[in-house]
Amino acid sequence: MKSYNVENYEFLTYDLVEDIKVGFSTAKNQLNFNKNLNEGKSNLNNFKKWFQVDEVVYLNQVHGIKVYPYDGQGFMVNSDGDGIVTKEKNVAIGVFTADCVPIILVDTKNKIIAALHSGWKGTLNNIASQGIKVMKEIYGADENYIKAFIGPHNKSCCYEVSEELIDTFKNCDLFKNQEISFGRNLDLQKCVEIQLINEGIKNNNIVCLNLCTHCSNDKKLYSYRKKEESQGRLFSFIFIHEQRE
Repeated sequence: MKSYNVENYEFLTYDLVEDIKVGFSTAKNQLNFNKNLNEGKSNLNNFKKWFQVDEVVYLNQVHGIKVYPYDGQGFMVNSDGDGIVTKEKNVAIGVFTADCVPIILVDTKNKIIAALHSGWKGTLNNIASQGIKVMKEIYGADENYIKAFIGPHNKSCCYEVSEELIDTFKNCDLFKNQEISFGRNLDLQKCVEIQLINEGIKNNNIVCLNLCTHCSNDKKLYSYRKKEESQGRLFSFIFIHEQRE
């Protein structure tokens, strides 16, 4: 991971092979990607200049498990859904978060990319599995080459939920006999990791940023639960650059 700074804003990025970039925005200097605000819309437009892409594709996130394949046509930005998969070049796909788990997936051999929004509902209903299913069935991805990135979110240190919700998670077959909580604190990252491994993703192909949106001192991030800046949103993204002469 490296820090990429542009116009006094900071992104945390990974460069994969020669033309695939994964990135996570921070809240440095109040960089906000809330698409419902003018500043968010402006930053999404500026993103194209900052990262030299032609298009930024995102959804109206609804805490479900709908994952769309994107082929550059017949796709409406702001469609209801929580995941995007594509092979298109110079198109950034991404998800907005302020405590939920952003999951970025990439088949580095076949160059298939995905961005998923996994809150507790999406995690409970296994959007990670749905995203991988679309990657494989629509685009022919191979799980042996899929690398997963779990971005900043409200980690188990701070993510306190009801006992009923913890029981609901523990009653899922995948999570039985797994250490996914302590007290009333739920570990969404652990849940997502279990789901990814169950889909055949190798453990050493899962990268966790280990940044908590609620308590991180290393990076400035947005947290809905902290309430101070409840309208702030982070943007987690991936794109494939096409080499141009």
